[in-house]
Amino acid sequence: MSGFIEEKSFMLPRVALIACGCFSPPTPMHMRLFEIARDYFELRGTHKVVGGIISPTHDSYGKKGLAPALDRCAMIKLAAQSSNWIRLSDWEVHQPQWMRTKAVLHYHQNYLNNYINSPYDEEPNELLPGWLPPGLRERRDPIRLKLLCGADLLESFAVPGLWADEDIEEIVANHGLVVITRCGSNPEKFIFDSDILTKYQQNITLITNWVPNEVSSSLVRRLLSRGESVKYLLDDMVLNYIKRQGLYNVKSLDTPPEGRE
Repeated sequence: MSGFIEEKSFMLPRVALIACGCFSPPTPMHMRLFEIARDYFELRGTHKVVGGIISPTHDSYGKKGLAPALDRCAMIKLAAQSSNWIRLSDWEVHQPQWMRTKAVLHYHQNYLNNYINSPYDEEPNELLPGWLPPGLRERRDPIRLKLLCGADLLESFAVPGLWADEDIEEIVANHGLVVITRCGSNPEKFIFDSDILTKYQQNITLITNWVPNEVSSSLVRRLLSRGESVKYLLDDMVLNYIKRQGLYNVKSLDTPPEGRE
């Protein structure tokens, strides 16, 4: 029976998940999105998730509270250290300027499938990007890269001037969205209200997160700047890095009294 299950899994269409954003700092919920999405696909037996990619935005994005890319990449590596499938891509931060999300997806999608179809000896392993999932050449079928996000990104499509319609259409039509929603939210209504999203709704996967976590990067930054504890809201290694580097106007780098973070 186990052999049959393994064979069935081997035949499933393959997808990779990519999350784009600031990650300033990365929180456990950023990592949880990947786990929730992979469970959804694999427990339903519809897709094989081959990898997760975190792509932090370029420094020139200029959002308030954005730590330098070097620090954000270091924190993402620390946050993903316990995962064997979620990896950092620093391609975006090393571009000459801020990149649109569709360009980030286009690059990673093309690299994945070009790698699968290239001769095995074309590129030494040490020259391959660190975000590339292992074992991709076990099969030759293409991998579809899907944009993983929370419901807030889906809703941001309606903010005037924030997204170009052609960008939204290309992302949803050519890649697809995996949207992790909160219990009680109504993303179906939001999709219905958008002509573009309705047109490609078969490419949008809605997944309810039944264990809500409202911790956000902005909340963490606010607490840090006030000298309040954020222990258990961040990975300990990420928190220690923030203190060492003095990020986010952290009030004190001293060791706090016992019982305090």
